[in-house]
Amino acid sequence: MELGLVGLGKMGGNMRERIRGAGLTVVGFDHNQAISDATDLADMVAKLTATDQPKIVWVMVPVQAIDPVLTELAELLSEGDIVIDGGNSRWTDDIRRAELLSHKGIEFVDCGVSGGVWGLENGYALMCGGDDDTVGTLMPIFTALKPEGEFGFVHAGKVGAGHFAKMVHNGIEYAIMQAYAEGFELLEAAEIVQNVPDTFDSWREGTVIRSWLLDLMVNALKDDTHLDKIRGYADDSGEGRWTVEAAIDHAVPVPAIAASLFARFSSRQEDSPAMKAIAAMRNQFGGHAVKGAEDPSYATPPIKH
Repeated sequence: MELGLVGLGKMGGNMRERIRGAGLTVVGFDHNQAISDATDLADMVAKLTATDQPKIVWVMVPVQAIDPVLTELAELLSEGDIVIDGGNSRWTDDIRRAELLSHKGIEFVDCGVSGGVWGLENGYALMCGGDDDTVGTLMPIFTALKPEGEFGFVHAGKVGAGHFAKMVHNGIEYAIMQAYAEGFELLEAAEIVQNVPDTFDSWREGTVIRSWLLDLMVNALKDDTHLDKIRGYADDSGEGRWTVEAAIDHAVPVPAIAASLFARFSSRQEDSPAMKAIAAMRNQFGGHAVKGAEDPSYATPPIKH
């Protein structure tokens, strides 16, 4: 079996290697010609020469580049060929893109991919949406990418279901990360706890909060015990926002996920205007001193080390 793979960055490059390791043929294209197997998309498609299968192209590019890539592929592929979008697309865009490609008889499958830079070694969790027959055709590729064993792959439903499932997955990820982060801050602030890294490490076996994210937190603390070397800024790539928006649309309460998203927004503020307003109101009704930058006591008390 062979496929084209568009986008050979941190995820795509490792996916190419893992698929090849399973014995499948991958023709990769990237604008960085040093890592590309083709000069452009047309050259990539031309190198897919198998006659016993449709041409299959997996797209792993940033969300802003997906539509231009799909528009070009629509002119290069033929009826019965298949496009997989493995990026972090919004599920509503999948439906629009599937309709665009269907005018030329090209099948579309959306696939949420989780695993990050560890996927090459451990395998990728895959959540896909699409027609049953099309997903069935792609199973050798999904099997090559997913972890060994029973778990790690789901055909979640029709087109859009894969990215919807991945969106919710990432919203849950936000909340779990926030809980670990708040626990870290509290442990660091408490004088009675003198070994925070080993405390986290002790939770990795036999506890109900053990997880791969906890393992990664422990790795980070081993490298930087008090996280002094890292800035307290956390971006969001969109899925957390989309999860909260979907929850509003479906009238489903997601307070933990919503709070974790807003916490990331707080991380971007050097000096919160909202907290300034709270300090001002406390001063008005309670006579509390309003501390300013010129006041030596304005600085946040240091976390213990």
